[in-house]
This record gives sequence, C-alpha cells and structure tokens, in this order.
Amino acid sequence: MDAKATTISHRILLLNTLAFTVCFAAWMINGVLVTFLVNNGAFKWSSVQVGWLLGVPVLVGALLRLPVGMLTDRFGGKWVMSAILIISAIPMFLLSQANSYSSFLIYSFGFGIAGSSFAAGVAYTALWYPKEKQGTVLGIFGAGNMGASLTTLFAPSILKYVTHSGARLEAWRALPQWYAIVLIAIAIIFFLGTTNKKPPEVKSMVQRLAPLKERRVWRFGLYYYFVFGSIVALAQWLIPYYVNVYSLSIVSAGFMVTAFSFPAGVIRIIGGWLSDKFGARMVLLWVFGDCILLLIFLLVPRMEIQAPGQGIMAAKSGTVTLASDSLIIVDDARYMVQQKKSGEAHTMIRFGIHNNEEGFLLFPNASAWQETMVKTGDVVAKGQLLAKGVTHIYFQANKWIFFTLVLLIAIMMGLGTAAVFKYISDYYPTNIGTVGGIVGVIGGLGGFINPILFGYLLNATGVWTTCWLFLVVVAAVCLILQRLAVAAIKKASVKN
Repeated sequence: MDAKATTISHRILLLNTLAFTVCFAAWMINGVLVTFLVNNGAFKWSSVQVGWLLGVPVLVGALLRLPVGMLTDRFGGKWVMSAILIISAIPMFLLSQANSYSSFLIYSFGFGIAGSSFAAGVAYTALWYPKEKQGTVLGIFGAGNMGASLTTLFAPSILKYVTHSGARLEAWRALPQWYAIVLIAIAIIFFLGTTNKKPPEVKSMVQRLAPLKERRVWRFGLYYYFVFGSIVALAQWLIPYYVNVYSLSIVSAGFMVTAFSFPAGVIRIIGGWLSDKFGARMVLLWVFGDCILLLIFLLVPRMEIQAPGQGIMAAKSGTVTLASDSLIIVDDARYMVQQKKSGEAHTMIRFGIHNNEEGFLLFPNASAWQETMVKTGDVVAKGQLLAKGVTHIYFQANKWIFFTLVLLIAIMMGLGTAAVFKYISDYYPTNIGTVGGIVGVIGGLGGFINPILFGYLLNATGVWTTCWLFLVVVAAVCLILQRLAVAAIKKASVKN
C-alpha cells in the first residue's frame, strides 16, 4: 500500500469505528433510560415489560446483521452504514415523544437497527487492508462496542442533570433527541469522509449464502455467541447481580458494569494483533481455557450455611446429674461442651449477606459449637445424643475479588471477539459481509437470549451463580468443538 492508499484506509477505519461506537451507544440506550424512568415512577411497567424493552433492540440488531452484511457486499459500506445511522436516528428521535408502553416498544424496535452496523463495518473495513493486517484492523473497529460503556457511564448523569435529579421527569425526552442528533451528525461526517468500495467479485444471492451450509460457519457463530453474546448479556445482567448479591446502589452497580464492558471493547485491538501474530486458533484456545478456569472460580456463591456438626453421644447409659452450656455429667462421666466463641452468637448478623461492613475475607470462614440437648434428671441410653454439633460456614465472595475475576473474563472475551473475525477473514476473505453477518446474528442473539436463560436458572435454583455455570458449559462446548476441528484438519493433512 502506498502512502495515499494507507491514508485513505486509515481514514475509513477511523470513521467506521466512530460510526460503530455511536451506533452501539444508541443500541444500548434503553438499559439506562428505561431503568431510570421506571425507578422514578415515570412509567408503571412490569419487570416483564422492562425485559422486552431492553431485549427488543438487541434482538432486532442481531437479526438484521445477516441482511446488512449481504447488502454491504452488494452496495458498499459507505451507503449501508450511512443509511443505518440515518434510519436509526428517526425512531430514536420519536422515542422522545413516546407516552405509552406500545409506542416505546415500537420505537425501540426501530432504533434496534443500529446494532446491525457491526456487520456493515466489518465487511467495509476488511476491504481496505491486506489479509495479514485484518485481525488488527478488525480489532480496532470492534473496539467500537465500548459505546455501550459510554452510555452506561454518561447517560445516567445526563438524565440526572436534565431532570434536576428527577424533579422534572418530563425532561428525560431530551436524551433520545440528543442521541438522534449525534447519529445524524455522524452520518453526515461519515458520508462525506468515506469512499465507497465493494468486493471485486460479483456474486449471486445463492453464492453469497453458500457458506451458510458449512459447519465451520456455525461453529464460528457459537464461538461468537460465547465471547460477544456474553459481553452484551453480562452488561445487562451484572447490574441486578451487584444490586442483589452485594447490595450496591444502581449508580454504583452501573460504574462497576462500565468498568467491565469498557475493557472488553478496547482489548479487541490487542486481540486482533495477537490473532495476526499467533493465529486466531491459538488465541481462542487460550480464551476458552482461561474463561473456563475463571468462571469455575465464580461458581461458589456468596453464602451462609448452618449445618449439623460433630455432637456428643453418651458413652454409657445413666442419669444426667448436670447439664449446662459447657458441661454435661452422666453419673460419673463428664462431657465438655464446645461453646460459641465470643461474638459467635451473632455470627449470622455479623456476617449477613447484605452487610457491606464485614471487612475483607478471602477464604470461607467456618466456626463450630455444640448445643446441650438434655437436662438434669434425664435418663439416657448408651449412644444417645447429649449435645448436637453446629457448624456455620460463611463465604464472602468478596466483591473486589469478584469484580477482578469478571474483569479478567471480559478481557479474555474481548480478545476472543477479535479472533473470531480474524478466522472469518482467513477462511472467507471475499464473503466477510455474509459470513460475518450470520456470525454476528448468532452472537447478538446471545446478548438477547442469555439474560433470559440466566433469569430462568435463577428462578429455578435461587442461586445467582448459575449464570456462570451456564457459561462454563458453553465455553467447554466451544473448546471441544475447536479441538475436534483442529484434529480433523491434521488428520486430513496427513492423508494428503
């Protein structure tokens, strides 16, 4: 590439990334806006209605990625990306006029198209760079999903400011209007600053859809379901997780989630570079393996358990002549009763699950004592229980350790998202729009379906950490399928 071509390519990459960042921020607006409106009593929507308002834009953006990818291959990224920005701005502005659940849902459906911008940007960006650099540049472009972090970071403060901390609730309508203005402005800048480009090879619809018959494409989709779908799902799920498990305020939980999703986006750049240098296969191997290990550490829930412990049984029959909290005497036999240590009588309160003033505990905390079961004058038989044992186990699952583990998982998933699209550019260099579109659909569906599955698992078990168990299973399946595919490739190469 000469200097002029390089300059054009970098400009396209910059504008593509900017457009995708803005689209992603708009795509995630309901997570903040709907929560704010419901919490402040602007609308009386049920949890189910809120769930649909959060999920519909994600679903629409996911499902449109395949047709958008195909349109990009057919007409070029300049036209498709510009159209996405303008079209999504219209329902985004109309959202400011919504006064009912149905209108809010319809407009949310409309601006959900912003989520399909990823398919257009991937196909358009890849055309401007040689194959050996596509992992890096697609990683840079993919970093635009940090737009979700920008929304969770700034939108709450904007809403608080324009509504005077909820005193003028109707002023919330300014937020979607500002988002619409930004979408239009970026559309103009993008259209004027980019040059259209399409794949050199003209393909029919049947030819473009042909790769969808290959198992490899669906395997890539499963990989993306885990790495990208999990990022989107956890960006929504972690807020109620922090609130319910660690008793954080919604604002504090929002900051924690922002700190989770922002690195997941930025790290894609490094993931792309690593994929170019060491290969997507090696990067994904480490991603799946490390995620499984980290997720296993998260499986043990924050909990308190009071279970039967070692008690005292009569060595022989006789009559109880003394029964106290510290000593039991049966005829001439003496039994020392293990008492609670100072303060253990209040263990359940002191170590309460919703108590944030419990200090830092790295490992499970256990204590044991015995409670006298007989009284003076009782006649007991040999082997009869004189004092029952009680064991109390408390595991803090410290929020900072939890946050660190979740952050590491986000980093690994961010690396994985770049590696998946490096895979696609390696195997389907002239059909990135279509293949990237279907892979993006599957990944986006993960962002929609996973929170629903997490909710069902929580309702069925009452345990918040079941979400991590589900992700362990998905990661394990991805790892197994990858190793089987590698083994098949090696076997085929040996035969040839």
